[in-house]
Amino acid sequence: MKRYSVPVIVGAAQYTQRKGADRPLDPLSLMVNTSLDALSDAGGPSLKDLIDCVYVVHLLQWPYQDAPGMLCTRLGLISQQTHYLPMGGNSPQLIVNRAARDLAAGRCRVVLMTGAHAINSLRRAIKGEIVLDWPESSPSEHTENEDASGIDDIEAAYDLFLPAHIYPLFETALRAVSGISPDEHRLSMGRLFARLSEIASGNPYAWTRKAFSAEEIATPSAENRYIGYPYTRCMNANLYVDQSAALIMTTEETARSLGISKQIWVYPCGGADLNDIWYFSRRPRLSESPAIRIASRIALEQAGLSLDDVGVFDLYSCFPSALEIARKEVGIPEDDGRDLSITGGLPFFGGPGSNYSMHAIATVVERIRKDRSLRAMVTANGWFLTKHSIGIYGGSSPANPWEDRDDSAIQQSIDAEALPRLVEKASGSLMVEAYVIRHDTAGRPEKGTVIGRLNDERRVLADIDAGHDGLFKMEAVELVGKTGLVHYDSGLGKNLVKFTEFE
Repeated sequence: MKRYSVPVIVGAAQYTQRKGADRPLDPLSLMVNTSLDALSDAGGPSLKDLIDCVYVVHLLQWPYQDAPGMLCTRLGLISQQTHYLPMGGNSPQLIVNRAARDLAAGRCRVVLMTGAHAINSLRRAIKGEIVLDWPESSPSEHTENEDASGIDDIEAAYDLFLPAHIYPLFETALRAVSGISPDEHRLSMGRLFARLSEIASGNPYAWTRKAFSAEEIATPSAENRYIGYPYTRCMNANLYVDQSAALIMTTEETARSLGISKQIWVYPCGGADLNDIWYFSRRPRLSESPAIRIASRIALEQAGLSLDDVGVFDLYSCFPSALEIARKEVGIPEDDGRDLSITGGLPFFGGPGSNYSMHAIATVVERIRKDRSLRAMVTANGWFLTKHSIGIYGGSSPANPWEDRDDSAIQQSIDAEALPRLVEKASGSLMVEAYVIRHDTAGRPEKGTVIGRLNDERRVLADIDAGHDGLFKMEAVELVGKTGLVHYDSGLGKNLVKFTEFE
């Protein structure tokens, strides 16, 4: 029987570069600093010389030609394996799961993983507030391949490129399933995110340290305008932050040989990585995530735990629908007393590109070191509720080893439920399944898009044929379930749907 080593996290660090820094660090320098801090945190003076695998999470705003190689040079590392991940907020947890299996199988000895985001400083420079002396940025030549972009050509034709314009579709689908009114739902989202802001207010690494009330979060205003209805600004992940985090993983044997205190070891106890149907428009139910549901159960089973054994969660919270769907699929009751975030979430703690969940994991490490009996679950999400990685953490070794498990059959079963390609040129009656209304920078509704079904059940995307007043009226009612007339406009190259009751 093959013997597997037991992986442990021995170093963790995070840093938030404050808003008014005169000479802000570039993302590479941020990663250098947090990597050094993670090494210091591990307390093993010889650990750096044993790092043989380095991961860098995708750098959204300031990429480098070879970020892992440049990081190794700055740190004085000679790593045999370097990896630069494609875009996706699932990446930090995906890396932990991958590194755990590689360490368990003996394919590497010490793993460093890090990421950074400094778009706040970049925006200040664009505004002329500061002058940056950062190293040159250029597209990476070493990104790990990914099969497809996040959207298909028909979704792109409706300008559905941004999360802020797609997650509202999931939200309005969820609202319709719940059966509550738009106003009740707005306040429900406010209450959910008010707790996140309260947690962030006590987190020294959080970008926003103010606790907002449910009403402040839920009510649109000049400072809190709608971006993609039904989401106000406070319900969107805040990308305008400067943050970095780093983790170091090794095995029990290596940590012991280096004299690293067992009191700081934190164990990845279980993990799984699955995708939902890749293109959101082909998912049968926009309010569900089979991938989160199945992956969370696989991770708990590997850890030998039940959901009741988990003391703290960090569910990915880029938008309310991401948090709500994850809670439902993991199986956490709405009246459960356990918090759903350990950091304060992406709108308040900060949404540093693809690297947010590394901050969540670093915070989990800190909490478990203080309470060795604590178990934690982290869910990480990439693209549009598309890529999911789940992790379970604890203060003792997992019930089952980190084997090279093959979950491909499970992934195939999820993918097999995909609906046919969208109808590109539609005509007839269209019943709405979900919708989003985009707002301009002054907070006025300017464009609506629906996804729905024709009478023959084929699915369609269509822009709403209505002006500002009509769109405004639609925000006061439940549009899901209503029927409009759809036609294809050859000049625009899009389907248009009209709802006569709002004229």
